[in-house]
Amino acid sequence: AVLDAMGDKSVIIRTIDVGGDKQLDYLPLPAEANPVLGLRGIRLAQVRPELLDQQLRALLHLSPLSRCRILLPMVTEVDELLHIRQRLDALCGELGLAQRPELGVMIEVPAAALLAEQLAEHADFLSIGTNDLSQYTLAMDRDHAGLAARVDALHPALLRLIAQTCAGAAQHNRWVGVCGALASDPLATPVLIGLGVSELSVSPVQIGEIKDRVRHLDASECRRISQGLLKLSSASAVRHACHQHWPLS
Repeated sequence: AVLDAMGDKSVIIRTIDVGGDKQLDYLPLPAEANPVLGLRGIRLAQVRPELLDQQLRALLHLSPLSRCRILLPMVTEVDELLHIRQRLDALCGELGLAQRPELGVMIEVPAAALLAEQLAEHADFLSIGTNDLSQYTLAMDRDHAGLAARVDALHPALLRLIAQTCAGAAQHNRWVGVCGALASDPLATPVLIGLGVSELSVSPVQIGEIKDRVRHLDASECRRISQGLLKLSSASAVRHACHQHWPLS
């Protein structure tokens, strides 16, 4: 149904990503002292491989399969990616498929951003999840009433990780997408373009505004100014600079 609704466009489907703030009534998980750092995403697939197998098999029955891209959440090292890729290749062989779907990695923990070049060597694309990357980098719970306002993805530390991810992906000619609240923030659009992001996953109500924003930007200017933003000392300083260079209408 999703592929049909998207016409001839590709669709990215993330594999099972529960744990932390994402819970499923039909898949109860054991209580954890710190669930945000527990069995989330790919880690759950490692201890419950049958869950991932079921999902991969279902995805491999989609048609046309060439328009389906698979995205792996909470990856922290290359071996995790290679294990899933080998399993996906094996399932493709069982089903007599000559080619597997594109396989991407979520960049949502600092370790993945720092290893972006190594991950990009084996992944077909990278997708930066700015919500989780923000809270893991800043060590602040984005659901904490007293801290949520300080979890700002325009923090220069986050921007440096995004820049490093894009640079690592470029070494292997991989494209980089961004999802999360930052992708829908028009103030951040020129920064993300300047750092090398190829694609933005935007909430439906923001699509028109973000598209208009992109059309009126100069990519070379975005690159030049964004490099300077990496040297700033706070998210508020970055936001102030963005308002000066790219004021919102």
